[in-house]
Amino acid sequence: MDTFLAPIENPKGLMWKLVYYFSRRQFGKVLTPLKVYSARLPLAFGTFYGKIGKLDKKLQLPPEIALLIREQVARLNVCLFCMDIARSFIVKASMNEAKFDALEEYRTSALFTDAERAALDYVTELTKHKKVNPETFSNLARYYSEREICEIVWLVASEHVYNMTNIGLNIHSDLLCDISRKNKSRQPEPVPVH
Repeated sequence: MDTFLAPIENPKGLMWKLVYYFSRRQFGKVLTPLKVYSARLPLAFGTFYGKIGKLDKKLQLPPEIALLIREQVARLNVCLFCMDIARSFIVKASMNEAKFDALEEYRTSALFTDAERAALDYVTELTKHKKVNPETFSNLARYYSEREICEIVWLVASEHVYNMTNIGLNIHSDLLCDISRKNKSRQPEPVPVH
């Protein structure tokens, strides 16, 4: 399915050419949101996404729970691009893909801890209903500090920005997960040191 706006394959300006170069270098291709959305706006809009990524690196939550939260929000919003890019990060980081495959059954799957279930209940409720039941929040607070709760809210809110940008412009999967798997299979196995 085509995006609502045609991708800009050859951007104007040195900075955008560099952005495309680094996207190609990091992901194996220029990301569709860059070509459809960001390239049409002043560079500051595009760097906003980079700032979100930098802020995510300051989170105290473990990377796996942060990705689970982002994946759950993207899944509920049906943002195929976001689900795909999250999965590519999961593949690159060698995280437990089975857990991400079981996300729809997180409430009953033995792959999830009670703390993860509490976070995912909160995230699901907030994403679906745009409000949270006090009991859901109390359960979340049993497992997470006040800072971690704020980080969870940040992840939900910032994921919505990504999701709505992509959904609003009919941007779908870039098959990044496939690229990541292919690149990972090409990497030589580490040689054991005796």
